[in-house]
Amino acid sequence: MAPTRDMVMAELAKIATPSGGNLVRDDLVRALTIESGVVRFVIEAPSADLARAMAGAQQAAESALRRLEGVTAVQVVLTAHGPAAKPAAAAEVPSLKVGGHPTPHQGGPARVSGVDRIIAIASGNGGVGKSTVASNLAVALARQGRRVGLLDADIYGPSQPRMMGVSKRPASPDGKTIEPLHAHGVTMMSIGLMLKEDEAVIWRGPMLMGALQQLINQVAWGRLDVLVIDLPPGTGDVQLTLAQRTHLTGAIVVSTPQDVALLDARKALDMFDKLKVPVLGLIENMSTYICPNCGHEAHIFGHGGVAAEAIKLNLPFLGELPLNLDVRIAGDAGTPIAATDSPLAEPYVRLARRLIDGGMG
Repeated sequence: MAPTRDMVMAELAKIATPSGGNLVRDDLVRALTIESGVVRFVIEAPSADLARAMAGAQQAAESALRRLEGVTAVQVVLTAHGPAAKPAAAAEVPSLKVGGHPTPHQGGPARVSGVDRIIAIASGNGGVGKSTVASNLAVALARQGRRVGLLDADIYGPSQPRMMGVSKRPASPDGKTIEPLHAHGVTMMSIGLMLKEDEAVIWRGPMLMGALQQLINQVAWGRLDVLVIDLPPGTGDVQLTLAQRTHLTGAIVVSTPQDVALLDARKALDMFDKLKVPVLGLIENMSTYICPNCGHEAHIFGHGGVAAEAIKLNLPFLGELPLNLDVRIAGDAGTPIAATDSPLAEPYVRLARRLIDGGMG
C-alpha cells in the first residue's frame, strides 16, 4: 500500500518537540511530498537555536516514517525560519549562518561599498549557458587588468564553485563578514560554498532574500572595478529584490537563437524595463557549432534570432558565442575557457573588450 499524506502526518504528530508539543501541532512541517514511496519534507524551526535542539526529532521522524508500509526512502531537511543568534564571544572562530529575513531597507537601490560597477547576467529560462557566460566574462575582464568580482546569485542552483574550481568554505572571523575566495584572478562568492555539494536549498522567499543580502553586503569584496552577478533564470524574487535594493549598472541577457528561448528572453527584458535597470545588450549563445571532424559549420538551435531581436528592440547586440564541447569540459573541470590561451577564449575576450571600451567593464 502506498503511503498517504494523512498516514505521514499521523506519524509526525507522534514526534515530540523540545517545546513539549509535536511536529504537527507546532506547525513545523513544510513542503511535504510523497512520490514513488519517497517521503520528503522540511522541518522549519522558529530559530536557529531551536533547530539545533531538534536534531533528535529529525532522526525520530526519519526512523518512524521508514517503518511505514510502502515507504522506500525518507529525506528530511532541518532548517530555521529566522536568522541565527549573534555569536557569543568564544575562543573558537565563529561560524556564519546564511539565510534569514532581510533587514529593512529604506530608499532606492544602494551602491555596494568599493564596487564601481555591477553587471547582472540574466536569462529568461535555464539551459542557455548563462552561468558559463558569467564565469568566462568575469575571467576575461580580469585578464584584461580589471579588478573583478563574481557573485553566484543562483541560490537554488549554484554552479560557479564548480566552474571556477573552488570548494573551500569561506571564513567569517567575526561571524558577520564573509571572506570571499579567489580563482583565475577573480574574487568570487556563492551560496554553494556554504553548503554541502549535494545539499538542496529549500527556503521560502524571506530566507532567500536574507541570503542574497548577506552575499552582497556582508562579503568583503574590497575594491572592484566590476562585480558580475550570475542571476537565476527567470523573473523571480532574486531579480526583483536585487534590482530594488542594489544599484545595478545594467544587465546582459543571454539567449539561444530558437524562438522558445527568445520568448522567455523577452520576459526578462520586460522585467528589467519595469525595474528601470538598463539593458547593456543581448548575447546569442550556442550560436554556431563547428564539427571537430570535418569542420562543417552547423546552426543546431538556429542562428541570428537574438541579433534580430536586438535590432527590433533597439538594444546593443554584444555578439555570438559558439557551442563547443571544450567550453563545457573546461567549465566542468574548474578552469573557464577564458582562463586559457585557447582560440575558443577569443569570443569572451571580444565581449570583455567591448564592455571596457563602452565604459561598462
